[in-house]
Amino acid sequence: MAEKIEHIGKKEIAWSYIGTVFMIGAGVILLPFILNKMPQETVGIWNIFQTITALVLLLDFGFRPTFARNISYIFSGVRTLQRDGVQQTTEDAEVDYSLLKGTLLAMRRFYRWMAFIVFALLATAGTAYFYYILQKYSGDKQDAMIAWVLLIAINCYNLYTFYYDALLTGKGYVTRTQQINMLGQLVYITLAIALIYAGFGLTAIVSSQLAATILRRVLTYRVFFTPQMKSRLAAAQVQEPKDILRAISPNAVKVGLTYLGAFLINKSAVLIGSAYLTLNEIASYGITMQVMDVLARCSMVMYIAYTPRLAQCRASRDLQQLRKYYIWCTLSFMAIFAAGGIVWIFGGDYVLSLIGSQTAFLPTDLLLLALVVAFLEHNHAQSAGFIMADNRIPFFIPSLASGAATLILLWLFLGPLHLGVLGLILAPGCAQLAYQNWKWPSVVIKELRNA
Repeated sequence: MAEKIEHIGKKEIAWSYIGTVFMIGAGVILLPFILNKMPQETVGIWNIFQTITALVLLLDFGFRPTFARNISYIFSGVRTLQRDGVQQTTEDAEVDYSLLKGTLLAMRRFYRWMAFIVFALLATAGTAYFYYILQKYSGDKQDAMIAWVLLIAINCYNLYTFYYDALLTGKGYVTRTQQINMLGQLVYITLAIALIYAGFGLTAIVSSQLAATILRRVLTYRVFFTPQMKSRLAAAQVQEPKDILRAISPNAVKVGLTYLGAFLINKSAVLIGSAYLTLNEIASYGITMQVMDVLARCSMVMYIAYTPRLAQCRASRDLQQLRKYYIWCTLSFMAIFAAGGIVWIFGGDYVLSLIGSQTAFLPTDLLLLALVVAFLEHNHAQSAGFIMADNRIPFFIPSLASGAATLILLWLFLGPLHLGVLGLILAPGCAQLAYQNWKWPSVVIKELRNA
């Protein structure tokens, strides 16, 4: 019997919530050790590390979600991958293992080159930037430099094996993905706490992340490449990887440009702000944005779990089911984000005081503004995902425009106007509100209204 996309039902959605809650809970366990044991300046360096990691993943340039989406198309029975739109298929269509084999080879070749480029960039320009940041760092510089070298290693390995994530996502392995992530997170937290207590500082966090990443990749490989899968791939003729890359590259590049715009909107504030603000201010802003990302991830669990099904609905032209998914995902997002935001506003500072944190969240007025900006951002991002499931990327130019506007506004708010942390929040908020916050939800609603 041919393999198809895994069933995604209540059990898989439940595992998605369990996995997300576990990941967050494990992070909450580690956070007090970081905030309590590390000076605020060190927390600022840690936030810069996380921003650099996010920047590195931009070099994927949209290929991972594009590969994942096309893997879903293949397991839905398509015979060819198209530049625009999706070849229509049926429920009983067989998997084309020749196409799958060629896509796997294309992914391996692509990420091998990306890992090499990442190493070259981080070892040169990245190291020069980090050396500049260290000039105003009063902590253990040797520990910071060791952590930086490990950060280079983890980013190169992570990108080299990045297509593993696309395989599990595209095949619909929701439960197994969550189980693997939970085990990896458990290893990360256990090692990090032990090493922090041993006095390793930033090195403790980065080395633990490296160990957990290797474990997750090994387990992911074993889940996807079963003996049955290996046998079918070995027996199949391989389609030319260059042809496959030519078919998917245009939309992958558009997705990559969209992600570049999103990075400029959501992540550039830390890198640019570090030139205008103190490391202590960057630490407070950074820790607030980390919790914001966690809240957003919790709110979008249902959408993320259903991603392979969205691609399948597009391939089979089942807009009625797609409409149901959109309603469920949107209501779930709004309810969880609103509830989490209220709890955070009224209880966040109290929790930090209990753990003796040396770093505080942003003041309540700034936090409330940041919550509104993040809510609008992730709501339109989720709507864009429903459009992208149809292999259409109409939002890459608006995303780049919003990113460019964010950079200009950051310079204006941080430089001439001296708005400080308020400027970090207002710049992306104003840029997004001008178009993207309302455009993509309205496009999806119009398309699915009469489905």
